[in-house]
Amino acid sequence: MPITTRTDTVTVADGSFDLSVWLPESEQGPGILLLQEIFGVGAYIRSVAERLAGLGYVVGAPDVFWRIAPRWAAEHDEAGLAASLGLMPKFDFAAGVADCVASLAAVRALPEVTGRVGVMGFCLGGLLTYQVAAHGDPDAAVSYYGSNIAAFLDLHEHITCPVQFHFGESDPYIPIEQVREIEARFSGRPEVEIHVQPGAGHAFDNQEAAMFHHPQAAAASWALTTGFLAKHLPVT
Repeated sequence: MPITTRTDTVTVADGSFDLSVWLPESEQGPGILLLQEIFGVGAYIRSVAERLAGLGYVVGAPDVFWRIAPRWAAEHDEAGLAASLGLMPKFDFAAGVADCVASLAAVRALPEVTGRVGVMGFCLGGLLTYQVAAHGDPDAAVSYYGSNIAAFLDLHEHITCPVQFHFGESDPYIPIEQVREIEARFSGRPEVEIHVQPGAGHAFDNQEAAMFHHPQAAAASWALTTGFLAKHLPVT
């Protein structure tokens, strides 16, 4: 059976939103909540979901911007970036975190999910991943260049699952000094990994965005990611 997709619905107190679901060939496996960049659940996030499903995971990607721009999927160019950044002042961050925690529960409840459930996100989704790790009790978390995590370092005490962080050494949005703060706060936590890719900027994994993509950094981080997932969210 090839990878299959469908759209489920997550219901919260003030409405409901899409949860795009990908099933692996086995049609069952551990679950991963996949959290979008500001570009939305578009070509890039869908490609990541397919990668993960190809490894044997059941993947669910919620429509995080449903309150302000339902089913947002911007182009990965300067115009799409500007339009996506324009949404951020309207984004209710606390409500978004709550939506993601509800989405984690929804992924965990999927009939195809067996075993553990993790969370993974990029950019905005990387920050939301950190928040879900603190508030949603996933079994593992992978955060790629999560913006502004340094502003929420006090949450580290609430994170008990294994976490893998990825950053670019030359990210103009996340100064390396902030990465060092994160490293210091999680010092002595062997279940927490922090990887910094030399020469890489922001969104270096996004092959859809020529302005950001760094193939060498992307390949190195993905190898680390798959190893981390195999250890903490094993596909049996």
